[in-house]
Amino acid sequence: MTGTLLHVGVDVIAWAAAVLSLLWITRAVRFPPTRSGELAYVAALAFGAGLGAVLFGTANLWLSQQAGVARSIEGAIAGAIIAVELYKRSAGIAARTGARFALALAVGVAVGRIGCFLSGIDDFTHGTPTSLPWGHDFGDGTPRHPVQLYESLAMAGFAAVYVLSVRRRNLFVVENGFYLAVGFYGVQRFAWEFIKPYGTLIGPFTLFHVLSVAIVAYALVMIATAPSPRSVDDPAVA
Repeated sequence: MTGTLLHVGVDVIAWAAAVLSLLWITRAVRFPPTRSGELAYVAALAFGAGLGAVLFGTANLWLSQQAGVARSIEGAIAGAIIAVELYKRSAGIAARTGARFALALAVGVAVGRIGCFLSGIDDFTHGTPTSLPWGHDFGDGTPRHPVQLYESLAMAGFAAVYVLSVRRRNLFVVENGFYLAVGFYGVQRFAWEFIKPYGTLIGPFTLFHVLSVAIVAYALVMIATAPSPRSVDDPAVA
């Protein structure tokens, strides 16, 4: 129960940190105007994230022969992407709308994963057993990889590089930030999946291996088909 309360508390902090980082970045960087603040857009994003989190999280439990209902950060990201892209298509929105969310995503994951780490063995986000000196006992007496902290540090590192890049007026990073964020998330998540105790889906690969590949592919396609960056005479940073 204590672990659950800690997780909920850190989740609240993670959402607050994500919102604050979003407010800061939209003041520090001149993003192209989009319709991402419209109620229907936000509703699609929230619905997709919530549905994806539960569907993929619970499916992973089933594949791992575990009972119950779970949530997944990667599932939430995938669900939000699908829902927003479908909404944009139905609403006739051709412009790209995700750039301003890059930092919020990285910060939210970096903080949120700390809650997973504090939740103990029952949260089922821990790593496999390890003899490394930083192995952590999540409550079953076995030192395990603290993969939650690996992911937290990776996304915090991305956030730091992202902020440094946009402050230096790197227009490529400014305009492709969201795709860089989700692509980096997918790459690092793919790596950590090899040291998680999840059931496999295809050969040695878990459901989240497959989802990570899909997210990275989406990011690469979106970056490859991006319009040319704005002129350097149009400063990206206020």
